[in-house]
Order: sequence, then structure tokens, then C-alpha cells
Amino acid sequence: MRRLSLMVLAVLVGLGGAMTATDVLAKKYELTRNNVQKPEDVDSATVSLYGVRLGDPEIEAVEMLVNEKISGVRAEQEGVFVLLWDQSNPTGAMAGVQILDGRVTLIFINNRFVHKTRGIFRRVLTAQSAKEIRELLGPEDFGDENVMGAMLNYQSKGFLVNYLGRDINVEFTLP
Repeated sequence: MRRLSLMVLAVLVGLGGAMTATDVLAKKYELTRNNVQKPEDVDSATVSLYGVRLGDPEIEAVEMLVNEKISGVRAEQEGVFVLLWDQSNPTGAMAGVQILDGRVTLIFINNRFVHKTRGIFRRVLTAQSAKEIRELLGPEDFGDENVMGAMLNYQSKGFLVNYLGRDINVEFTLP
């Protein structure tokens, strides 16, 4: 009996170690806190906006973004979106999430959110050209560039960058 319990304990410790190793490999990137600078460390599955991650239930997203007070941010739910507005310059939503089928399916930020963003996406949101974004993030999986701007799709990492001159948008989805 004692031998069986020791074996069960060893298996549980082994599983716990494997889960910890997986968690360590996937660096979490809170857009407003963490200073992740390497593009290879960015994966949409680990990105969060004020604690809300892709796949989170709608109730948690609304609780964290709308019901909790975020300093300097006005949040409101409009249809399938929870939009975040800068209280000092409310010209348009600066970030938000899309909720479909009761789950967060998209996180977006744009250049109005640059003062709140940390890490590599602060530099992306202030880029002066699509070429500069490529220098920061590396070559995209596929994209489209025309006179109006560029769409840089990093599908393997789960994000898309729309560069439209002064307007830059980043959308995170699960790959």
C-alpha cells in the first residue's frame, strides 16, 4: 500500500513539473505591464489586456474591464465589443475585446493606446513605416501592401498589424 502511494506521489510530482515547464516556456505578456521585447516571445495565447486573455468567458471579461475601475480609462460594452477609451482624450476607442459565443475571441489595441502599452508593441504602435514594423517583428507570414498602407499578418503568432500611415492597429486572435 505504501509503495502504491509513493508511486502515485511520484507521478503527480512529475506531472506538476511538466506543467510548470510548460508555463515557464509560455511567457505571459500583459500589454500594460510586461516589457517583452523579443518578437519570438509574443504569442497571442499568452497576451492579456488588463488581465483579460483570449478564450476567457464573457462574464470575466466584463467584470475585469467594465465593472473594475481602470485608472484613466472609460470602458463600455457596445454589442459584441468591450471598448476602452482614454478619459483624457476620448477621440476613439484605444483598445478592447470582441466577445462571441460567450468567449473573448479578439483583443485589439491601436496607436491611441501607446501610452499604456509596454514592450515591443509600444514600438510597433509608434512605427513610422511598415518596414520599421517588419524590422521589429520580423517578416510576416503573409501580408498586403498598397498605397493606403499595409496589412502584416503574423498568423503563426496569432496577431495582425494594420499600418495605415498615422493609424496603427494590432489584433490578437488565437492561431
